[in-house]
Amino acid sequence: MIDLSKYHLEKYNVPTPRYTSYPPANYFRDDITSEQAEQIIFQSNSEKPENLSFYLHIPFCSRNCLYCGCNTIITRDKNRIDQYVNSLKNELSIVANLIDSGRKISQIHWGGGTPNFLPVEYVEEIMSLFKQRFDFIEQPEIAMECHPAHLTYSYLDRLIEAGFNRFSIGIQDFNSRVLETVHRDDTAIPVEDLVFYLQQQKKLSVNLDFIYGLPFQDVASFKNTIQKAIKVNPARLAVFSYAHVPWIKKAQKKLEQFGLPGSHEKITMFLTAHGLLTDAGYRDIGLDHFAKPNDELTEALESKALHRNFQGYSTRVTTGQVYALGTSGISQLNNAYLQNTKDLKKYHAMIEQGHLPVVRGYVLNKNEKIIRYVIDELMCNLHLSWDKTAAYFDTTPKAIKEITRNSDEQLSEFQNEGLIAFNNHEVEITQTGKFFIRNIAATFDPLMKTSDKKFSKAL
Repeated sequence: MIDLSKYHLEKYNVPTPRYTSYPPANYFRDDITSEQAEQIIFQSNSEKPENLSFYLHIPFCSRNCLYCGCNTIITRDKNRIDQYVNSLKNELSIVANLIDSGRKISQIHWGGGTPNFLPVEYVEEIMSLFKQRFDFIEQPEIAMECHPAHLTYSYLDRLIEAGFNRFSIGIQDFNSRVLETVHRDDTAIPVEDLVFYLQQQKKLSVNLDFIYGLPFQDVASFKNTIQKAIKVNPARLAVFSYAHVPWIKKAQKKLEQFGLPGSHEKITMFLTAHGLLTDAGYRDIGLDHFAKPNDELTEALESKALHRNFQGYSTRVTTGQVYALGTSGISQLNNAYLQNTKDLKKYHAMIEQGHLPVVRGYVLNKNEKIIRYVIDELMCNLHLSWDKTAAYFDTTPKAIKEITRNSDEQLSEFQNEGLIAFNNHEVEITQTGKFFIRNIAATFDPLMKTSDKKFSKAL
């Protein structure tokens, strides 16, 4: 197991953006109208990448998991779900009318909430609409985030028939006490049976998701969980740090009564998991993902062609501008971010009026696109070429350094601490530096020089 110094842990365990977008979502503005959003989507047809990536947000859950930071609605009301699905279909129609019909879908990602809480026939209907309106690339990624408490074999069979080829299953922990404490219902089918069943299907991949930093987790118990996960043998795993943000998600405050692991124990959990997974042959991808050596993500990392959006890591082949549907969904376009309203009544009303339900967003200038590119390269590929970046934006390495307001003095400090290696042409993140990648990326972010925003801690 990698041993990180107490000095590093104390110095760098500070509030830092996760950089799933740049600028981060708490910089989005409230003055973008539906009409402006329509124009932005229309303009995206002439931007790169040409491929289409769709994100569908399904907010419904049967129970509130106390750690959750997502936009969710706890309900079993069928009428409420029916109305949402109808609005989702109408929103898809509005967006599709703004997109050139010649562009192809490379990725569809269903997130939530609990997407597989929907009756499967609703999922089939929406997937059918995509197929009617668009063509697909040869091997698109069609993925769903699944709660294992709501999965049956027949449900999975119908999803596969509808075109789904990647399943991200939110296990979170194998410890029943942890799951009960955070109000997470247990799996309906034993996880090993579930994964084995899916792995028998051709060209289908499974990843398991886990969270560390929850009440009643400790190094020994989480080690147990990861060892069980390795035996299950998924193609990928994600090991996420619990982000405690009770000022945003008030339900998280309830977890404090049980006690949360301290920062040292929390990072030791992750390092233990990291050691177990890499010893088992998994390659660490970015911050918190692990994939087998022959996985397309591993191949993309090795060729420095890994990308990332709000839905996770992707390859250059499946990368597209992201068009989000549903409440709170965030579209990630070349020139802008557009976020839908989180308010369900407002969402229905805007769709009924034929308007995009966009209420927030951010239009990027050229400098911000450059900063986004630099941070993405570091966060995804653990490498930055000043020359390549300058060539991509038709400028000079000196200009890139001035725009990111980074200095050799800052880089030298990281290099002296063993976190990076750098010269006039490139920056390379070291094995130790991977664990502090958010902190390193933040020094290339001019916004962080004067930021008054709140973020979760880096570790």
